[in-house]
Amino acid sequence: MDGFLAGLKAAVDTMGPTVLLPIVIFIIAVVLGAKVGRAFRAAVTIGVAFIGINLVLGLMLTSIGDVAKAIVTNTGIQRDIVDVGWPSAAAIAFGSSVGLWVIPIGIAVNIVLLLTRLTRTLNVDVWNFWHFAFIGSLAVAATDSLVYGLIVAALMVALCLLFADWSAKAVQQFYGIPGISVPHLASAQILPIAIVLNWIIDRIPGINKIEINTETFEKRFGVFGEPVILGLIIGLVLGVIAYYNAGDFGVVLSKVLQTGMTLAAVMLLLPRMVKILMEGLLPVSDAAQAFVKKRTGDRELLVGLDSAILIGHPAAISSSLILVPIAIILSIILPGNRIILFADLAVIPFIVAMTAPLLKGNVFRMVIVGTFTLAVGFYVANALAPLFTSAAQSSGFKMPANAVQITSVVDGFLWVSYAVIAAIRSLGAAGLGLIAIIIAGAFWAYHRNTAAWERAAGADENADKTA
Repeated sequence: MDGFLAGLKAAVDTMGPTVLLPIVIFIIAVVLGAKVGRAFRAAVTIGVAFIGINLVLGLMLTSIGDVAKAIVTNTGIQRDIVDVGWPSAAAIAFGSSVGLWVIPIGIAVNIVLLLTRLTRTLNVDVWNFWHFAFIGSLAVAATDSLVYGLIVAALMVALCLLFADWSAKAVQQFYGIPGISVPHLASAQILPIAIVLNWIIDRIPGINKIEINTETFEKRFGVFGEPVILGLIIGLVLGVIAYYNAGDFGVVLSKVLQTGMTLAAVMLLLPRMVKILMEGLLPVSDAAQAFVKKRTGDRELLVGLDSAILIGHPAAISSSLILVPIAIILSIILPGNRIILFADLAVIPFIVAMTAPLLKGNVFRMVIVGTFTLAVGFYVANALAPLFTSAAQSSGFKMPANAVQITSVVDGFLWVSYAVIAAIRSLGAAGLGLIAIIIAGAFWAYHRNTAAWERAAGADENADKTA
């Protein structure tokens, strides 16, 4: 059994989401009753879309990474906890003892919750099960117990499905993608923070009237308010901040213009890649709804996907680019911080994208929520860095030179990770029980008053979910 699981884990880790997801989508679409040819075309289209999304994200990662490195060099920051990025975190998670078991655990928990009608989400994003394994590996590092780690991973699967159902209606309405949900913990965990901060902002005179979104910019400034031009402008500003002292005028001008054009390309291309994804997703979503309707009447089945489908919105990209220098400033000014960000700055869109439906694309509020979340995240990451490092060493991860400890924005900055580890460290087995009770209570409260929860997440009860 262990050999099979090890082989499955190795295959998942090697293939990555752009190969694994189409395979899973094809199998599920056929099982749900879609014609083989249509299912195959849909799966390939989805795979192509994710390749396109990853190419654009890679472009952004390179550009933002260079900008971040230049800004860090300009500020002379020295820290001993190094941001190694989410690819390293994923490798650590799948290389851990929990990673061996996380795929069957994730599938089993999802099936049980579907059969008991506690969730509507069928999570096909198997590759991203590494998030569950990662938090489980932190639990193993904290307790030296694999059982604790496996239970934590299972609980995180359940929590992610709750977040996915809770935010699904708002996500579908705002992003215009029917039949989906987003069981991605790194993105969903910001939702409670955003709800509280949005409530507070609504009660601050003057501040509550500030409305900055890409539609307003386009109406007020014409061509200069279009997303592609906003990307250019933001890129130019970031380029100036990063490269003002990079050499002679010609070198500086070249680097600034390259940064501007790169981020303009991201603003234009990423939404188009998401449209291709939607084209592939619709046949699968239709098959899922037909399958469920035939057997259970009006019950809805949602296809759970990576939050990459959300980050193509101009509000998500714009707010994220503004948050890049803010994140670096936070790393300088926060008392007691030992972390220097670098590798994971480009994942900030994944952190803030889920706030867009609730905040109606208001970039001003998204930046406020993102800043607060990152500030909290720094302290979470400082606290979890020893466990992160221990889990990495246990999985055979090679530490970067001159790094005393390591972390990443995904998942080292997540308040969920900290809450879980704090409960286990303080209460042991009782802490696991407390986490399970809280998640079960949240499921009960959500199902008892689903409409109110969905409105709190940003859904408009009077709007069609596919609008």
